Amino acid sequence: MLMTCEGIYSYYSEIIKRNNHIQNEMFEKYNVKRGLRNADDTGVLVGLTEVGDVHAYIMDEGEKIPVEGKLRYRGIDIYDIVEGFISENRLGFEETCYLLLFGELPNKQQLDEFSQLLGSKRTLPDYFAEDMILKAPSKDIMNKLARAVLASYSYDENPDDTSIENTLRQCIELIARFPTMVAYGYQAKRHYHDRQSLFLHSPRPELSTAENILHLIRPDSTYTRSEVEILDLLLVLHAEHGGGNNSTFATRVVSSSGTDTYSAIAAAIGSLKGPKHGGANIKVMQMMENIKANVKNWSDEGEVSDYLVKILKKEANDGSGLIYGIGHAVYTLSDPRAVLLKRKAEELAKETGNEEEYNLFTTIERLAPEVFAKVKKSDKVVSANVDFYSGFVYKSLGIPVELYTPLFAIARIAGWSAHLLEEHINGGRIIRPAYKNVKGKIPYKPLKDR
Repeated sequence: MLMTCEGIYSYYSEIIKRNNHIQNEMFEKYNVKRGLRNADDTGVLVGLTEVGDVHAYIMDEGEKIPVEGKLRYRGIDIYDIVEGFISENRLGFEETCYLLLFGELPNKQQLDEFSQLLGSKRTLPDYFAEDMILKAPSKDIMNKLARAVLASYSYDENPDDTSIENTLRQCIELIARFPTMVAYGYQAKRHYHDRQSLFLHSPRPELSTAENILHLIRPDSTYTRSEVEILDLLLVLHAEHGGGNNSTFATRVVSSSGTDTYSAIAAAIGSLKGPKHGGANIKVMQMMENIKANVKNWSDEGEVSDYLVKILKKEANDGSGLIYGIGHAVYTLSDPRAVLLKRKAEELAKETGNEEEYNLFTTIERLAPEVFAKVKKSDKVVSANVDFYSGFVYKSLGIPVELYTPLFAIARIAGWSAHLLEEHINGGRIIRPAYKNVKGKIPYKPLKDR
């Protein structure tokens, strides 16, 4: 008697699990760097870069000493970059893209010309929206974005040329078009899956990236200067994070094979979608909704702390045992992106009358490290990361949850592009780590003897 389809996959899943489980002791025996991490949780050094630098601790005689986090784009501190454009009352994402791509800050003429170049490339190719976005709407905008990037190969007259000149052209076009691809993917999802009206605004070349995003995703295309400035800051903070983060490493790994730009960037999008990477801001907001529903008095630190204990013990929220947005693979005492974003989050909370929820965020940020140390009996230093406040800011801007991670991609395409170009210039060899087979030899059995 044949099993149901569901039964078949369940049956085969158990076989797969049984025949693919490797004991933890084997990883220890062969000193495997799981997750490309050393035993002290530092990253395995696999390359060199001049694009971005993440500094979160110092090593002293083999001991990891926590320090305040630093993030530098092309050697320039992120605090100085942000202070630079905010003090001059202008937006910073286009300048940041230029810095990451070309390795130096632009003068006014260079910045104006580069911004105009991006503006001229924002419109998608003829019939692209109809054929590649609207005809196959996706419930997840990240999957739609990846498909749109891969489809761009078919609209490129010279897609496989990996020269620096051609790769740069492709990267600039993708940086310019990501907001349009994301916005149209979102509008298609709203229309075909959520049964809402369809709004497809044309991108406006004179607008910045942040302005175009709000123009494209909102039915009435309206926005305030304050909203644009906050979204622009988010883009700047998410634009780059060194070569070791998962999606950037994916870009370099895939591009090292000599494949085309679109394949490498699509792989990065697939990586960023994951809840352990770019999808973490959604997890934070889902957790916060759970906390708000189960903690009666948000100002009672004892009650908040008790619920955080339940989360860590896998007795609350999604059962993962994680306080999302707290802790980072690299940062220890602080994440500079979270520090900068927290300032804006406070301003936004006051403007929108959402101070009570903001105070709950700050309470959790303050209590979580203590609760973590107590429950986990660990001396690991943890602090809020950028995902902890980014979701709050997006929500305050009225941006739908399904756009949180795509907005991350709109920003990070700048960093991916810079690393892709650097890999083409300096890589030379396909990235190919080793895996040791520990199965051993097994004789083949004839069918009649099985």
